[in-house]
Amino acid sequence: MRRALAFGCLFFTLFASAAARADTWPSRTVRIIIPLAAGGGGDVFTRLLADQLQKKYGQPFVVENRPGGGLNIGARACAEAPPDGYTLCVMSSEPVVYNQFLYRSLPFNPEKDFAPICNLFFNLEALVANSDLKAKTVPDLVALARQKPGTLSYGTFSFTLVQFMNKLNKSNGIDIVRVPFRSGNEVVTAVLSGTTPIALLGLSNMLAQVKSGRITGIALSANMRSPLFPDIPTLQEATGEHYPVTWFGLFAPANTPREIIDRVHADVVAITGTPEFKQKNYVERAIEYGVNTPAEFAKFISETRAEAAVLARESGEPLQ
Repeated sequence: MRRALAFGCLFFTLFASAAARADTWPSRTVRIIIPLAAGGGGDVFTRLLADQLQKKYGQPFVVENRPGGGLNIGARACAEAPPDGYTLCVMSSEPVVYNQFLYRSLPFNPEKDFAPICNLFFNLEALVANSDLKAKTVPDLVALARQKPGTLSYGTFSFTLVQFMNKLNKSNGIDIVRVPFRSGNEVVTAVLSGTTPIALLGLSNMLAQVKSGRITGIALSANMRSPLFPDIPTLQEATGEHYPVTWFGLFAPANTPREIIDRVHADVVAITGTPEFKQKNYVERAIEYGVNTPAEFAKFISETRAEAAVLARESGEPLQ
């Protein structure tokens, strides 16, 4: 009986403490880690969300960029942060799903070290080229690569995008060489300068440049053509290849109090669900709304991880 009473008291104390933390959160600065350099599509969205959270709570929500290491540096920083609600993380499918099948070892456990809060958005990826190349279609790009073997290069930082380009190279007997980058902003700069004239990455990184014609849109990763660019075909139409979806989600370090996770989730649903936010930050930025519940997001990650294992095995890529 005494043990039962003691256990009950301990449980009540812990529950009351967690509730108190949630009631007073946030009482100081909250940092949001993103494993990408500043300026890319994921970074811009994170800053927009951070600004809305700051307005709601009157406390600073500071975005902390931790690029490099195949997105593993920022993911590790998230995993090792105190689980007190004062660290949130925006991460793509790379460190959470794919990297465990691409690296011999990781400095974090992607299945245990993160608490999913919600998916934020699905990326609309675009195969593009510097307009000076005069390549407007995939056949144009293939023909140009055959004329200049081994001299054309492309930029990206996503495994699934690399795999698409690998298939394009192999099926057409060409060699468009990959150049690694840390963010979409860096890729766009390289495409505009012509140093790396081809890219496959989120369209949100280069909307203005595609609209102005400085960058030519060749194909988009969508089930149907984008209303923003109705003349650009889908990758399915252009190549016949299925394209794996990429996404960005919101996480916290594992063991962050559930009350705080639920509170953040409710805030994100309220912020992103308004017609004004959806129009300006989803529709006009060519990304797809993806906010769901923590349970739905966890299930989606598990399913995507199983698909990633198959894709990584089929790719034949050596472990890094």
